[in-house]
Amino acid sequence: MESVFDVDEKEIRIRELDKEIERNGFWNDPGRATELLREKSRLAEIVDKWRRQKNDIEDLKELAAIAGSEKDDQTLAEINNELIKHDAEIRDEELKIMLGSEQDPMNAIMSIHAGAGGTEAQDWAEMLLRMYLRWAERKKFETKIIDYLPGDEAGLKSVSWTLQGNYAYGYAKAEIGIHRLVRISPFDASARRHTSFASVFVYPEVDDRIVIEIDEKDLRIDTYRSTGAGGQHVNKTDSAVRITHMPTGIVVQCQNERSQHKNKAMAMKYLRSRLYEMKVREQNEKLAEVNKTKKDIGWGSQIRSYILHPYKLVKDHRTELETGNVNQVLDGDIDRFIEAYLLHHQDS
Repeated sequence: MESVFDVDEKEIRIRELDKEIERNGFWNDPGRATELLREKSRLAEIVDKWRRQKNDIEDLKELAAIAGSEKDDQTLAEINNELIKHDAEIRDEELKIMLGSEQDPMNAIMSIHAGAGGTEAQDWAEMLLRMYLRWAERKKFETKIIDYLPGDEAGLKSVSWTLQGNYAYGYAKAEIGIHRLVRISPFDASARRHTSFASVFVYPEVDDRIVIEIDEKDLRIDTYRSTGAGGQHVNKTDSAVRITHMPTGIVVQCQNERSQHKNKAMAMKYLRSRLYEMKVREQNEKLAEVNKTKKDIGWGSQIRSYILHPYKLVKDHRTELETGNVNQVLDGDIDRFIEAYLLHHQDS
């Protein structure tokens, strides 16, 4: 376990950071000081967890030896359950270590867009939204919907929301691409089988540490009346804001805040995240790094299929991982797919 977490190396770095923090004039550059304190906190958390897990496992080994000699099956069963919990914790830490890019620890902005197919696709988009909100709840991530365009009869045409939590972007980026649903349509009187598509996009949410220069002259800002939920106030005033970045053609909008000012601020944050993601992607392409998600984002190339008829199956086409427990997946249990993608992407 120690070789995986490089504890010795992290402890050396923590000591280096301590010396830097104690240096006179450390706070002369508040931005750099804050970044170093964040780094120390992150490293200390990893080392502390490793020490705690190592001590717990040593204690469990001693207890298992005693329970084995006394043939105490109940205690041995309890020890086995504890080891399973530790194994899950270690696997989660290993995944975080694999998330090594600058963007991975960031919060995220996610969006879903219904594909062609009218009500069917719009209903599928809403099912995906529920799946991701349930997943976020399981991960203890905070979510906030910033834009919601309802469907014509049911479901939604598009939705965007923030995802806040440790390594939110690193995990959520595994969901970028086209998601395909096959089922008997509840909207078809003839009960025929339908195939629906929805696209999922994920962007790292930029914070104050990252400067993205935006020229106000490059923006077209439109206001309009909110069409989604949000109370009587937002529906009576033109508080929703749509911002078009003319040089790139990127369009963002926000309508779920209570004032036009707040909606504009959130839309600008969304725009900065989109521009940052585009900048990082362009840099990666220039450096000839592997860019396997580009094909996934293209319309018509699904990353995952959810089949409800004639049999039940969820299959990820990138990793070949599949399960027949579709309801559990749609209820937010998608960590196994995210983990498999991250492992697959790391090895490729």
